[in-house]
Amino acid sequence: MARFTSFDGTELAYRETGQGAPLIVLAGGPGRASEYLETLGGLDAHRRLVILDNRGTGESDEPVDPFTYRRDMLVRDVEMLRRHLGLDVVDVLGHSAGAGIAMGYAADFPDHVGKLLLLTPALRSVGLSPEQSDWDTFLAARVTEPWYESATTALERNAEGDDSVENRVAASPLLYARWDAHSQAHANAELGQWKYHVALGYNAEGAFVPGILRRAMTDFDHAVLVYACTEDPISPVRRCAELAELFPHATMYVHEGVGHYPWVEDPDTVSKQLATFLDA
Repeated sequence: MARFTSFDGTELAYRETGQGAPLIVLAGGPGRASEYLETLGGLDAHRRLVILDNRGTGESDEPVDPFTYRRDMLVRDVEMLRRHLGLDVVDVLGHSAGAGIAMGYAADFPDHVGKLLLLTPALRSVGLSPEQSDWDTFLAARVTEPWYESATTALERNAEGDDSVENRVAASPLLYARWDAHSQAHANAELGQWKYHVALGYNAEGAFVPGILRRAMTDFDHAVLVYACTEDPISPVRRCAELAELFPHATMYVHEGVGHYPWVEDPDTVSKQLATFLDA
């Protein structure tokens, strides 16, 4: 992996794959190494993917000051990566919690963003997190699944304070539409990819000021793709629609029959839709 020095001297790593115009790709988790993104269903056949390991994850170094794990501070790493790449304007994609970083970057450095892609975005940063009614509807539709009891028990343990990676993986069948061997392997890989203290830092006090970010998004005068999936409890379609309404120039795509990691379950559709938006 290639490396660069960020604003505070922390050495960060990124991998490049594919040819063509660059697309900076920001991982979610938060606190998960970017390898879980794979190639976003083969998007590297259309673009040069520049996939960043957020500080403290994957091959990137741990910072001296854990304050810099905060969501709004990670925006600065994206800007330092852009400068390192020698690009004036770059397209940016954020998945899940990475979408929160991507939106923060668009707010703070709008002149350096071409197109903004929000792939099954986490919505806390703009105050649109799923409500209890969203979860109730989602869980009710899955009550007959063989994994339902163990997964929902893991959710309950999480609510009681169990933030272990093992418990996260135990709940992960909820994030896929099909709990087949491929999905299970993708989920189990998190055991070696996720770091609790990095996730804790991402969500630290002061990281989220939804009103400010929402106002900034209404002024973001560039093309935006909000990519929602019908079987995703993290990014309910109705909430993603509210997110899309914040932007002056947003397109929303709804991917039927897949969950929070759509490239795992239907890679061809993901790469096709992302490429279509980027090339438009």
